[in-house]
Amino acid sequence: MVRIALCTIAVLPVFLVVGCAPSEPPVAKVQQIAFMPDIHFHDIYAEFEDNSFQGLENTISGQRATIRTMQAQLQSTRLFNENYFALIAALDDVVRRGITLVALPGDFSDDGQPIHLRGLQKILAHYQSAHGLQFFAAPGNHDPVKPFDSAAGKADFAGEGGFDQRIFSRGAAECADYDGEWASIDAGYALNTICTEEIRQLGYQGVMDLLSDFGFYPKAEYLYWETPYSSYLNQPSSAYHLSIAEAEADYSKRLYEICLEGTGGKYKKENYTHCSLVADASYLVEPVAGVWLLAIDANVYVPDAQQPDGGYHGSSSAGYNRMVTHKAHVIEWIADVVARASQHNKQLIAFSHFPMTDFYDGQSEAIAEAFGETAFQLQRKPEKHVSQVLADTGLKLHIGGHMHFNDTGMIKGTRGNILFNIQAPSLAAYLPAYKIVTLSDSKKLTVETVVLDDVPRFSELFEHYRVEHQRLHQQQATTLWDRNVLAAKSYREFTQWHIRELVRHRFLPGEWTDEMQTLLFNLKGDELLQLSQLSPAPDWSAFDNQQWTDLKAGASWQAAAEKAARLLSQNPWSMDDFSQWSAFDLAVDFYKIRNAGDLALADIGKARMAQYKLLGGAMQQQAVQQPDAGPIVQISRVLSVLQGLSEGLPNDRFVIDLEKGTLAVH
Repeated sequence: MVRIALCTIAVLPVFLVVGCAPSEPPVAKVQQIAFMPDIHFHDIYAEFEDNSFQGLENTISGQRATIRTMQAQLQSTRLFNENYFALIAALDDVVRRGITLVALPGDFSDDGQPIHLRGLQKILAHYQSAHGLQFFAAPGNHDPVKPFDSAAGKADFAGEGGFDQRIFSRGAAECADYDGEWASIDAGYALNTICTEEIRQLGYQGVMDLLSDFGFYPKAEYLYWETPYSSYLNQPSSAYHLSIAEAEADYSKRLYEICLEGTGGKYKKENYTHCSLVADASYLVEPVAGVWLLAIDANVYVPDAQQPDGGYHGSSSAGYNRMVTHKAHVIEWIADVVARASQHNKQLIAFSHFPMTDFYDGQSEAIAEAFGETAFQLQRKPEKHVSQVLADTGLKLHIGGHMHFNDTGMIKGTRGNILFNIQAPSLAAYLPAYKIVTLSDSKKLTVETVVLDDVPRFSELFEHYRVEHQRLHQQQATTLWDRNVLAAKSYREFTQWHIRELVRHRFLPGEWTDEMQTLLFNLKGDELLQLSQLSPAPDWSAFDNQQWTDLKAGASWQAAAEKAARLLSQNPWSMDDFSQWSAFDLAVDFYKIRNAGDLALADIGKARMAQYKLLGGAMQQQAVQQPDAGPIVQISRVLSVLQGLSEGLPNDRFVIDLEKGTLAVH
């Protein structure tokens, strides 16, 4: 794990510009590429071109903040606001390291809205012109949310007085019809609803046009560029001409037929229905001699048979499970690119938004058993046969995002090829980081993870959150967030608070049983250990807080405490050590490990991880003896999964031997 250095930031009239002053000038190195998926860029100082929303005056920056509420952030798997500063800090770090190639594997924007895409374009263009960075974007499910422009909006922008400001576009239920460029509608809320086209969701054409300089179209400085639809794919390199590439890169030339049942075009079967043409933004680029970057558009928008006007299902849970059935031509193109890369001795790295392999370190079945088959976004996991199809293309390395996880996966195809899938974490969630791939030779490469501990100005918006919290407190809101979030001293600490509140407000209510939640909010670590020694087990079917009080006052509980103490006498901890953390802390650490992998260990600590392991063994024994003891069995499963997640493939810094198909800690 590598941590970033601090840089200075200045606000200029147009947008935020960062000047990084490294201790020494950038030094040319072996070729390196930075991967930053899931930026979810939201322009916190956006200018609504129609002046429909002015935002909140920020006393620190002197600008108007167009942000989402803290309440919204703490119930979402991503931050909406502070990741703005995190992106700039990460790009400064890239500049300091002398890296010039930056890949953005999807969800670079937050729902492809014009106000945010314009802001992202300005920042990337600055780093491109001032520091020589080259950006290569692949779309995610939050970039074009649908293939074409669609109505959208958010009900939770931060408004005056700490109230929610509702902003929607024409066509949304809140703004079904309005006259003029924009409108302010009294809908019975504290603040009027704003209707503006600035908040609509752009489709492929709008997204690609606004970010045209960042890989989606050929440029003179690229040595080579193609799409799956180019006419010159299997011609000699001397046949490549920029003018031809530009003509064939036109949006109209990058449409393919998709049907409800599968891929259209030459793959279309007689029974296929609801077919239409949609865009595919995939491309292959050679930015520097000998390096091929394969940007795969893994979005699959399947036609919705229930929408007579030709609607589409979202791409969020489709991924490669639908790629192999509904974009078969792209899978074939990947195999062709792999073959040509080998033929022409190119170092090939593929990236896309969606994972190509399991991202739960072999724990998916255990997670399904503990929480249900649809929990923990298991529907986003590629099926094993799908991962093998991808490996059979010959592809050896892929960097993905989507899950906001830090993870390493691998799959062996039916033809013996080993495919490594690197899940790069998000800058907008715990643990904020990005990946660097260093190409040392044609056979080996190094992957390292850069964690953003300190991000300049990350607390700049806190003054607005304080007003919001005061308003929620006065209204006695049932989902009031913890004000201690605003005491965070670093961006890393801030994201720890984010995941903690996310667990409390969203994950536990949505993924854990009521009995488990009662347990989590009533017991500390020493009491969990006692629970593992409790006999006989109580009736858990209707256990409530009063019954917990009665249980703890009984003789069986005291006997369990004595057994737990005897168990600890053979280990380096006391009951007091276990009492330093709660069952809720265990749940939070479970999600930290799930999200950050090895990187979370520094926040959890080796001692606590060892205590979890001991507790897991004790709970497992108890579960065997009392298979009907619901919470005991559940905790046992949770601890088993936690242990499994912590023992997966290295995901911090490691070396991959592409020829041998092996991975080792660096």
